[in-house]
Amino acid sequence: MAAKYKKAFGRVLKQAFPKEYRTLLDETEQHFAYISKDVAFAARSANPMDRRLGFSAYFLSLIKAMEKSGEPYDAIRRVCLAVATEYVRPKNRLQAFLKRLPPKLIGTRIGRLLTDALHKKVSVKGHEDGFEAHIITDKAETYGLGYGVNITACGICKLFDKHDSGKYTHILCEVDKITTSLAGLEMYRTGTISGGAEVCDFRYRKK
Repeated sequence: MAAKYKKAFGRVLKQAFPKEYRTLLDETEQHFAYISKDVAFAARSANPMDRRLGFSAYFLSLIKAMEKSGEPYDAIRRVCLAVATEYVRPKNRLQAFLKRLPPKLIGTRIGRLLTDALHKKVSVKGHEDGFEAHIITDKAETYGLGYGVNITACGICKLFDKHDSGKYTHILCEVDKITTSLAGLEMYRTGTISGGAEVCDFRYRKK
């Protein structure tokens, strides 16, 4: 997994900074060697949401490297979103199908079983610095879909705040829109923890 997301970073940086990308990648790796220690628990966590923290730590490492090179906020945001798009985009028809499959299972028997199993795992913190979330299945609260997510503890916010980079956290919140769109859904949120809310309330509608 690490090799795959690092390749996406490399491709985007080479296009955005053809002369400096190797230096940026080296700087990113140096920051990651330090920052990754804070998310070492993620690979063993019982909460599957924590698995995204390795990817997030690499994002933070890139942000630190770009800050050091003097890149402005808008450039950092643009590159980060380009990396996310490159990483999550389907590379073939099978991947595209698999990304659109979960919404189709909502409301089915297997979908309910998977949702119940997921709720049990994500509603308990695997680590104090990780995630905690609750799956919402009430159709009245989820635009009739029967599936939503309330994140009550955000591991990404904790990681970025620890490294004095809280102002960049919401860039990763924007990534959620990209992944949701690939699933054939539209995402709605009234607030995010990175924006000061107590809960990130993910709600969806089918396109």
